[in-house]
Amino acid sequence: MPLVTLSDVLQPALKQGYAVGGLVTLGWEDMRAFVAAAEAEECPVILQAGPGCRAHTPLPVLGKMFRHLAEEASVPVVAHLDHGYTYDECAEALDAGFTSLMFDGSRKPLAENISDTRRIAEMAHAAGISCEGEIGFVGYSGGEASAGTDPAEAATFATETGVDAMAVSVGNVHLQQDRDGGLDVERIAAIEAVTDVPLVIHGGSGVPHAQRAQLARETSICKFNIGTELRMAFGAALREAVNSDPERFDRVTILKDTEGPVMAAARVVLRNLKGAGA
Repeated sequence: MPLVTLSDVLQPALKQGYAVGGLVTLGWEDMRAFVAAAEAEECPVILQAGPGCRAHTPLPVLGKMFRHLAEEASVPVVAHLDHGYTYDECAEALDAGFTSLMFDGSRKPLAENISDTRRIAEMAHAAGISCEGEIGFVGYSGGEASAGTDPAEAATFATETGVDAMAVSVGNVHLQQDRDGGLDVERIAAIEAVTDVPLVIHGGSGVPHAQRAQLARETSICKFNIGTELRMAFGAALREAVNSDPERFDRVTILKDTEGPVMAAARVVLRNLKGAGA
């Protein structure tokens, strides 16, 4: 099945009451496991290349990896640039075959964020692909603090940028390793009241599974980005693989042992989001 755009998978999710997993990739082993998980769950998946992934592997290589996996897959696959910070970076991803660009101007003043995001959205739409933007700032566990999304600003942002999906800050935090928190449902409702753009939750690993499922069913949240939760599963599997045989040194055989556990963890994530609608 060829790659699809972000809109191709989010619009059905919006209409039918489920969400799609934006799974953060770091290498071949996890991205292959994520596609296998989506096939097992018979649901679409969004493969995401964030800044850490791009620092390790060039965008043209990632584009070829994503496209190869999509062409062999039995389910829709989106190749998504996560947290693109410049026009040139987004343009490079487009040229590399990505089908969705997420431009992050959330640290900028509102007018500049709107202007820059609109430019990326126009570039994406001219090429027939999708664009995600961010309004409000999603902070980091143990690092930068969040700035919650203002509903009025979200309405302006959605209208003036023309984005296909809008990431919001509603109590979510990047890199959170536990799920003790929860999202601000009143703020989510206020944002939903003024825009019909599919909403995205970055830092989804910190959101309790039950709330993810409920929000996927009942709100306009159509995409949860999940990274930390799956990286923890990979790390645990890798430690077990290394420690199981101290004499083993072949990286291919060691890394192969991570795919089963990572696939199983991704299946739990995807199953939880797709609900009855998918």
